[in-house]
Amino acid sequence: MLQNKKITFLGAGSMAEAIIGGLISEQVVAPENIIATNLSDHEKLHYLKKTYDIQTESDRMKAVHEGDIVIFAMKPKHVKEAIEAIQSSTRPDQLFVSVLAGIPTLYIEDLLGSQASVVRTMPNTSAKVGASATAISKGSYATNEQLKEVEQLFAAVGTVTIVTEDKLDAVTGLAGSGPAYFYYLIEAMEQAAQDAGLTKEEASELITQTVVGVGKRLQTTSKTSKELYTEVMSPNGTTEAGINVLKERDSQEAMVKAVTRAISRSKELGEVFTKSK
Repeated sequence: MLQNKKITFLGAGSMAEAIIGGLISEQVVAPENIIATNLSDHEKLHYLKKTYDIQTESDRMKAVHEGDIVIFAMKPKHVKEAIEAIQSSTRPDQLFVSVLAGIPTLYIEDLLGSQASVVRTMPNTSAKVGASATAISKGSYATNEQLKEVEQLFAAVGTVTIVTEDKLDAVTGLAGSGPAYFYYLIEAMEQAAQDAGLTKEEASELITQTVVGVGKRLQTTSKTSKELYTEVMSPNGTTEAGINVLKERDSQEAMVKAVTRAISRSKELGEVFTKSK
């Protein structure tokens, strides 16, 4: 479906690189059919060209005009300026894909005009290792076939879940921000391990494999998360002692509040862009 499509990345940051790497390693798109461009970081463009053998273009208008699929991967605060700069170079048959947190498809459609086909996505940074949990939803004018194209594109860097756009703020707070929550907790585990006498390297190896094991266990069982942590616990054992401390500190409630706040922040960002049309 994507073999003969040209894909232009407007913005060449870490998320763009992660997607580019996934598309090439999974042979979804040939390197010569990928164009990367950004506003000023020519050193990054040189790096992408050298590393992935893709095309790069300093002329954003030319790069956008050549793409069948244009992926908006700039910083969200620059989206209005960027789209207004390239709008005259767009074509009616193009598909536009946003990886920008909190920005509604309606906002992008209005900037592009002419009933532009827009699909909004929410990947996470695990795309860098082909393990993103990505959610996608289509705007008012994108077709189901175009949605399938985007699904195939992001399947190259992990799993893809199709949702209605009203759920994307929840996805942002949960899966978009999710890796940071785990890294934050892992930082505390590393500190506890070193306080107990383990070296940094020893702690890192043990914790990393533990996290990998948890992920695989979740993927291969129908048990609930509560059933899974309960089966690790034995009466008056070490796990129960640790879990009791987490319960005393209302750790689960803190996590619920963290995810809820991230979701509400995503909604706030969307409202800002809606009001600024």
